[in-house]
Amino acid sequence: MKALYARRESGVALVLVLTVVVVTLVNHSFLSATNISDMLVQCAPGMIIGCGLTLVIVTGEIDISIGSLMGLLAAVMGLLTTPEHLGLPVSVGVVLTLFLGTAVGLVNGFLVTVGRAPSIIVTLGMLTTLRGATELLMDGRWITGLPAKLRFLGTGSVTGVRVSLWTVALVIAAAMMLVRGTPLGQRIYAVGSNPQAARLAGLSLIRVKLFVFTLTGFLVGIATIISVPQLSTIESGIGIGLELFVVTAVMVGGASISGGKGTIIGTIFGVLLLGIVRTVLIFLNLGEHMVYWERAIQGGFILVAVVIDRFAKRRPN
Repeated sequence: MKALYARRESGVALVLVLTVVVVTLVNHSFLSATNISDMLVQCAPGMIIGCGLTLVIVTGEIDISIGSLMGLLAAVMGLLTTPEHLGLPVSVGVVLTLFLGTAVGLVNGFLVTVGRAPSIIVTLGMLTTLRGATELLMDGRWITGLPAKLRFLGTGSVTGVRVSLWTVALVIAAAMMLVRGTPLGQRIYAVGSNPQAARLAGLSLIRVKLFVFTLTGFLVGIATIISVPQLSTIESGIGIGLELFVVTAVMVGGASISGGKGTIIGTIFGVLLLGIVRTVLIFLNLGEHMVYWERAIQGGFILVAVVIDRFAKRRPN
C-alpha cells in the first residue's frame, strides 16, 4: 500500500493499460484509430480542467463549480456568436467566453482567500448560482445554428489531428512546465504542504490561491470552446456531473484532498481511466444497465482513492 501510494501515477497507468488489454481481447476493434481518437476527444475537457483543479486541490482547496461554469460559458458563447442572437464574430465570442470563465474563477478565489470562506461552501454556492443563471439565459430552449468557425474549434483538424487534441497537448505541456520549472509551481506545493511554514517563509497564500482558482476558471473556458461546438446545438444541461468526474479523476490520479500532493500526469491518467469507462462498457455489451455500472465504477474509484489517501496519512515515517 505504501508503494502504491508513493507511485500512484504508475499504479493508475498500470490499471489503465490492463483495462485496455482486457477489453481489446474481448473486442479487437476497441484499439482502432477512430475509437482511440474519439475517446481522447471525449476526455479532452476533463484533462484540460483537471490541470487547473489539480493545483487547486494541491493548495488544500476544492472547486465544485466547474460543471456549472461550463454550462454558463456554453450558453454565453452560443448567444454571442449565433446569427439568431447577437451574431458577434467568433473571435469576440471566444475572448469574452475566456474572460468570463477567468472572472468567475477569480471571484471564487477572492471569496475563499479574502473572504475566508471554506472553498466547498463558496463553490457549492457558485454551482447553484451559475446553474440558475444558465437556465435563465437558455429559458428552456436550445441554441442552434452555431457558426462554422466555432464548429471548427470542436470538430476541425490541423495536420490530421483534432483541434481539441492539439489544445490538450499545449495545456498539459504548459501546466507541467508551470509546476516543474517555475518558482510559482514550487510555491503552490509549499502552500498546500504546510501553510504556516509557507507564510513564515514569506509566501503569499492569498496570491497563490487566487492564481489557481483563476487559472481553473480560464481552463474551463478553454475546455468549453473546444468541446461544446462538437455538437450542432447547445442545451442547458451541459456540464452537469462534470465536477464529480474531474474531482474523482484528480483524486484517483494521486492528489490528496487535504493538499500538498498531486501531479498533472497523475490527473491525466485518472481522466483517461475514468473517461474510457463508458466506452469500455459499450464494448462489453452491458446494454441498458450500462449507466448504472458507470456510476458504480466512478463511486468505487472515489472510495478506493479516499482509503489509500487515509492509509498514507497514518503510515509511520
